[in-house]
Amino acid sequence: MAPQNMKQTIKSVAIDLFSRKGYFATSISEIARGSGIQKASIYYHYESKEDLLFHILKTTMDDLIAYVRRSIQDVTDVETRMRRAVRSHVHFHLERQKENFISNSELRGITPEHYQMIVDKRDEYERIFQDLIREGAEAGVFLTKDIKIVSYAILTICTAGAAWYNYQGRLSIDRIAMIYEDFIIDGLKGKHPFPPE
Repeated sequence: MAPQNMKQTIKSVAIDLFSRKGYFATSISEIARGSGIQKASIYYHYESKEDLLFHILKTTMDDLIAYVRRSIQDVTDVETRMRRAVRSHVHFHLERQKENFISNSELRGITPEHYQMIVDKRDEYERIFQDLIREGAEAGVFLTKDIKIVSYAILTICTAGAAWYNYQGRLSIDRIAMIYEDFIIDGLKGKHPFPPE
């Protein structure tokens, strides 16, 4: 198997194990066994188990940022851009449920330096939504003025699906995303639940 393919295999096995057992309860030996290689071979691709976790967290955030940015590019109407951003956020979190669950539960497993790098990426991501809220408020489309708090509320609500979504459930990902989208837009327009101040 090509080195890049094996690196991806190791990452996929780790994602499955970390999401089921947790980072700290998963051993390098288990990851190696699931990947069909010797324990020592892991270190050819990743410096440590912590490096592997960091790689999962970083690529998840990088992919999320790029995914949402693509969804809103070339759209001028701020409400439509917010709708697309919310829908893309929900889609990403439900389609890549395991990675997002790890991202929200295993940050304590990385070094302070790596932690700060992930926080910086989260800040960058939050600014996408904060800029949309600000633009909508300035244009009189959204009534909300407390931009940071409302952005945190939106992202918390929309991220939570990664913890409970069941692909065999009664609603499709697209339908769930549409429900979130309508709920968020109604809130931003003052119908519910976000206050104007």
